[in-house]
Amino acid sequence: MSAVGQSRQSSAAWFGFLLTALVAGAAIPSQGRINSELAAEVDDPFLAALLSFGTGLLLMLVIAYLTPTGRRTLGQVRPALRRGEVRWWYLLAGCIGGYFVLSQSLTIGLIGVAVFTVAVVTGQTLGGLLWDRIGLGPAGRKRLNTVRVLGALLTVLAVLWTVSPQLGGRSGSWSWLLLVIFPLTAGFTNSAQQALNGRQSAAYGSPIPATLINFVAGTAVLLLAYLVKVLVSGVGETLPTAPWYYLGGPLGCVFIGLGAVLVTRVGVLLAAMGMIAGQLIGSLLLDLLVPAPGSVVTLSTVLGTLLTLAAVVIASLPDIRRTR
Repeated sequence: MSAVGQSRQSSAAWFGFLLTALVAGAAIPSQGRINSELAAEVDDPFLAALLSFGTGLLLMLVIAYLTPTGRRTLGQVRPALRRGEVRWWYLLAGCIGGYFVLSQSLTIGLIGVAVFTVAVVTGQTLGGLLWDRIGLGPAGRKRLNTVRVLGALLTVLAVLWTVSPQLGGRSGSWSWLLLVIFPLTAGFTNSAQQALNGRQSAAYGSPIPATLINFVAGTAVLLLAYLVKVLVSGVGETLPTAPWYYLGGPLGCVFIGLGAVLVTRVGVLLAAMGMIAGQLIGSLLLDLLVPAPGSVVTLSTVLGTLLTLAAVVIASLPDIRRTR
């Protein structure tokens, strides 16, 4: 292939990565909006989280067992475990997703969406740097050069700028700061979840089994948490009948499945940064098209979102140059 052809192919691959990351990331704020509305409707964040994971599990069961690719790749799980390509504890990655949803349900109402977003993104970025450095993802160890670190720092600053209109008047008490630890650790471990999902997807030849296993583990954790809650305070309200309340699970399938594919191709850090850009773009579109009470869209919101895209481009420059 000529140099021009290789350059075009690498550029197409990069745009494919960016588009996939944006779609995967945009699913997160949409899922969060639906789950928060569901939690308010049933007056029970534990039940809302369980319903979200439960509907995602049902969808993945259909995909895994009723499609040829799903049935074929499910048969690769046991051989991959026997060969040692997949360790048994990789299968527990979905528990991290359950923790992420619970941290969202339990803290957003107390610290606000803006602080939650900054904490999660900071955790995701730091996690991406660490997991790439130690080689947790399927791409192995990735050298943390100046460009990657600069792109990661720029991502955090861009998110902080984007949500700055919503940060005013927040308390600085110790109890408030302790609450921030939940989304921070949720973001940090979420990038590890993507790394482990990527390893599984590479071993199975498809993200379908890893996504299904994630929802099995996450649903089990949330079911346990819900049962404890029922024992303490009883059953909440009746379930809503509007079908859109149950779309959070399918959106989670999009995020987990596409995230696993991205990690196998570009590593944990770039996948996390690309999805962060998607989160901000998705949030911006939601605030413009279907604004929630108290949502704020200012010039800094738009410019900060664009800056995250610039950060992704900067961090991916070494990969683009190597493919040319």
